[in-house]
Amino acid sequence: MKNTPFTDKHLALGAKMAEFAGFNMPISYTGINDEHATVRKNVGVFDVSHMGEFILKGADALDLIQRITTNDASKLSNGKAQYSCMPNENGGIVDDLLVYCVEENSVYMLVVNAGNIDKDWNWIVKHNSKNVEMHNISAKTALLAVQGPSATKLIQSLTDMDILNLKYYTFVKGTFAGIDNVLISATGYTGAGGVEIYFEDNNNDADTIWNAIFNAGAQYGIKPIGLGARDTLRLEMGFCLYGNDIDDTTSPMEAGLGWITKFTKDFTSRSIFENQKNNGCAKKLVGFEMIDKGIARHDYEITDESGLVIGKVTSGTQSPTLGKAIGMGYVEVNHSKSGNDIFIKIRNQQIKARIVKIPFE
Repeated sequence: MKNTPFTDKHLALGAKMAEFAGFNMPISYTGINDEHATVRKNVGVFDVSHMGEFILKGADALDLIQRITTNDASKLSNGKAQYSCMPNENGGIVDDLLVYCVEENSVYMLVVNAGNIDKDWNWIVKHNSKNVEMHNISAKTALLAVQGPSATKLIQSLTDMDILNLKYYTFVKGTFAGIDNVLISATGYTGAGGVEIYFEDNNNDADTIWNAIFNAGAQYGIKPIGLGARDTLRLEMGFCLYGNDIDDTTSPMEAGLGWITKFTKDFTSRSIFENQKNNGCAKKLVGFEMIDKGIARHDYEITDESGLVIGKVTSGTQSPTLGKAIGMGYVEVNHSKSGNDIFIKIRNQQIKARIVKIPFE
């Protein structure tokens, strides 16, 4: 397994560790419910250095991004980012990603999922017909997500960059905790507000930044947070997880990601998605809450009242904030209306659930 620059920190803190996407990652420290509440109410720090980062440079960098992603990256100016996805040639999703505009029309950073780094790199190389300069900086890039209502106040205390007024999906680059060339973006995967901090790990910079954040954050009740709470936090918001809710067999239109699918340009599988937009999809990703007692898990069958299979669960958990079991899954579109009752097959029993709008309430 690979380590991150913070692995020794996690071990010293007694984190429960496990393999994730080939990395030795912290799953929890004090428990998922406690960590979840810390992020919702105060501030927590996630080590997400396992994520992948690619730099694309040159006059044709934007053209390449436009051809391989669904969102319109031409709308990006310096210091702005966007959520997007890379479709495959069969109407599925290679990966979802963030696109950062470092220098308009010439330098971009793509942030991809840890388990897809090699797959994504090879996909982009395959479509790089104009020899755009590409750099895979994943191995030398450290990334911390500082999330929660107190996150920006904490981070502001460690930099002269304007963090308090940083708008959603924008970023700044400068000196942070005495370290130069740190990129701080108003992004995250929790719905609790906060920032993500990217930097190259040189000369124990990871130690310096980690210690500075935790020292400054003591007054806010800061805690390290594992991937377990990261999953419950994102699910409460209805954010998709690649490999669960979206993959090579699901389209952005089916997954409710039509808002990042722009038909003002040409890109892979555009005709498939345009047909789905105009004529509808056969299945749709929906959120649901359990009515009867039980927790839905990935790949559990979803049925109608008669027991006919109409879909499958992609994600499910007991929501720490809401105190009820929630989940997401694909169902046949004629069963996808909010308010409809569905049934989750748990240990050969049909457990009643109800389709609800997301984010969950």
